[in-house]
Amino acid sequence: MIIIYTFFTELLGVLIKYNNNFQFFSDDRYTWHNVIIYNIYQLVFFLFFFEVYRKVLDKRINKKMIFYFNIVCTLSYIVNAIAYNPLHNQTTYAHIIGSLMLVFIIVQYLKEKYTEGNSQPLKFNLLFWISIGLLVFYLSFPLILFIYMLKVDLWILAYFRPILLISIALMYAFIIFGLLMGKRKAFR
Repeated sequence: MIIIYTFFTELLGVLIKYNNNFQFFSDDRYTWHNVIIYNIYQLVFFLFFFEVYRKVLDKRINKKMIFYFNIVCTLSYIVNAIAYNPLHNQTTYAHIIGSLMLVFIIVQYLKEKYTEGNSQPLKFNLLFWISIGLLVFYLSFPLILFIYMLKVDLWILAYFRPILLISIALMYAFIIFGLLMGKRKAFR
């Protein structure tokens, strides 16, 4: 489901930005604004993966923590949307909070995976590879967002764009590898 949702979000984002027939706003200054769909997408993405990890983690304390992370993440998006118009501005603060929480959850998941005695090797576990891919991306994403928020010189931002693109490519490479290698018995 999340793959399909990601695909259609990206498709809609491209259509809004480059095709005048797809617009949210009639004002010509904002016809290319598509940030709202990415703000909504990011919240749904975080809540989806928080729930996935809540279901697969064994420790009760981790499950409870994720429950509270869901609340904090949702509230951070609401507060960020009140402070900065999400129709025209990225919900950067909320993205950073959600990213840091997701990284923490993934680390907890990886700790559990390495300590449990599973008969299936991790290389066949799809969620393990998804976790590695998400970790690669979300370790750099908050830093890049923070630097973007500082509105530093353009030449500095030019150095971070390749890092962002490489982390995106690596994330999808790990996920694809997991899809190819994964076995149902090893999932968890």
